[in-house]
Amino acid sequence: MPITETKEVNNTLFKRVVKLMGNQFEITVVGDDEDWANERIDEAVEEIRRIEKLLTTFSDYSQTNLINVNAGIAPVKVDKEVFDLVHRSKKISELTQGAFDITYGSVDKRLWNFDTTMTSLPDVQTAKQMVRLINYKDVILDENQCTVFLKEKGMRIGFGGIGKGYAAEMARHLLQQHGVISGVVNAAGDLTTWGYQPNGKVWTIGIADPNSKHAAFSHLNITNVSVATSGNYEKYVMINGKKYSHTINPKTGLPVTGIKSVTIICTNAEVADAMATPVTIMGIRTGLDMIDQMKDIACIIIDDNNRIHTSKNIHIHESC
Repeated sequence: MPITETKEVNNTLFKRVVKLMGNQFEITVVGDDEDWANERIDEAVEEIRRIEKLLTTFSDYSQTNLINVNAGIAPVKVDKEVFDLVHRSKKISELTQGAFDITYGSVDKRLWNFDTTMTSLPDVQTAKQMVRLINYKDVILDENQCTVFLKEKGMRIGFGGIGKGYAAEMARHLLQQHGVISGVVNAAGDLTTWGYQPNGKVWTIGIADPNSKHAAFSHLNITNVSVATSGNYEKYVMINGKKYSHTINPKTGLPVTGIKSVTIICTNAEVADAMATPVTIMGIRTGLDMIDQMKDIACIIIDDNNRIHTSKNIHIHESC
């Protein structure tokens, strides 16, 4: 998880940590009036709560849940905002050849608890059967009616791979519209920055060390940039001495190996969030090849042997 490191000057940096979308959000605003700054942070929190209500799968009344309940039955009319997010998600699925897929919620989770009771992997056939309903191509969109339809009964969508980044991006837009010229929205490690610290310097972001998530292995000095990290250090299982990530390859149904963490750096928090997991699934060579063909995006990968691999447009200096 990226760590926001800031230097406070003249009490003009205001920060709040809030539990939202099941995660810890940290909202940082630069201003010269505490009441004004707190009002802006309140507005950002409300915006994230609004998005959570639309996207959550834990409420019977969310639009996401209504889409899932009606899988294989009928299209569901949704807000344009939700429709557009599903549409962009499908575009990312195409770009990543299905490594990113919002229908991942269709996976049968009985085999995947990633705790001490998990002592073996399922066989290849069983694993494949568990992910048979994951297929972004079976998400049918009707732009005229603004409806989303899941073709197969039992299919489920979820925004766990893109929702936090989207919320961070929307909160940043709102803060900027309301006059916040500098700040950071950190959505449990998916963060977006703009403007400058009170001391006039850009923001310093620490990229978490996958071997010690509370320490940084490298630092980036950035502004007007978003960063997201996906790592196997938060949830994994050891089987016969080998570490398996909680990230499941939607094509095989088996957990990913070989990569400890992927950090994406680009101008949009939603894109950064959405691209971190598919690069993990695609693997080092294929993942970096894809990133190298895209504009305004960079990538840092740490493999299981602690080797660092980067896209062509980035040069990194490790922390001592």
